[in-house]
Amino acid sequence: MGLVSSAKIANMCGRYNVIDSPCMRELFDTLGIKLYPDTRKNICPGGQGQFVVEREGQRQLLDGMWSALVQAKPDGSGYRPHPDFKTFNARSDRLGSSKLWRRLYASQRTIVPASGWHEWRGKQCFELKPSEGALALGGLYQLYVFGNEVVPAYTIVACPPHPGLAHIHDNSLPLILQPADFDAWLDPAWKHPEIFQSLMLPRLAVGLQVIPIDSPKTLVPMGQIEIVGSDR
Repeated sequence: MGLVSSAKIANMCGRYNVIDSPCMRELFDTLGIKLYPDTRKNICPGGQGQFVVEREGQRQLLDGMWSALVQAKPDGSGYRPHPDFKTFNARSDRLGSSKLWRRLYASQRTIVPASGWHEWRGKQCFELKPSEGALALGGLYQLYVFGNEVVPAYTIVACPPHPGLAHIHDNSLPLILQPADFDAWLDPAWKHPEIFQSLMLPRLAVGLQVIPIDSPKTLVPMGQIEIVGSDR
C-alpha cells in the first residue's frame, strides 16, 4: 500500500496530549462542538483519542483508536492496530497516491484537538505546544464495523520537517490547521483537496513552546523553555 517510508517525512513521535483548559474549550466552541474534551496526558499509537468529524451536516466528537488500520484481536478480546503497518500518521506527500490515504483524503478528513505533542532527543523528552491557544491537527478517519460494533479510527497527517525544530526532531511536523481552514477540511462534500496543498508546506502556522519535560505521563518541566516563532 505504500503506507510507510523514511524519506523526508517520517512519523512524528507517537505521543500527544489533550488538556481540558480555557484554550481547548475555545477551540471546541470554534469547531461547534458542545462537549468538552477528556484530559489525556499520554495518548500513544493504538490508544484512544478524540477527533472531530462532519457527517450529515453535523459535527461530532468521536472517541476512537489512533491508527488508521484496525483489526479484531485474534483472541476476540477487542481491537488493535494492524501489526504489519504503522498508520498513526499519514504522510502528506502520499495523500493523493496511496490507495488507503487517497480514499480517506477525498471525504473523510478530521480535526484532532491537541494541547501539545512530544518528541525525543536522545533520552530527553520535549513537549511542543502552542504559545497561545490549542492545536487543531489535520487527520483522516474511518469507521470500522465488526458485527454490531462500530470502531472509529483516525490518523494524523505528517508534513515535511520544519528547520526551526531540526535540533529537536528533524523528521516531520503534524499538520496544524487554522480556523479559516476548518470548514473546508471537515466538509465531506468538498471534492477538491488540492486546495489543501499549501497547508502541507514545512511552515509553522503558530508559534511553539519547546519544553523539556520529565515524562509525557506527568508533563513536569525540566529546564528552560525555548520559543520557536510562527512563519506567518
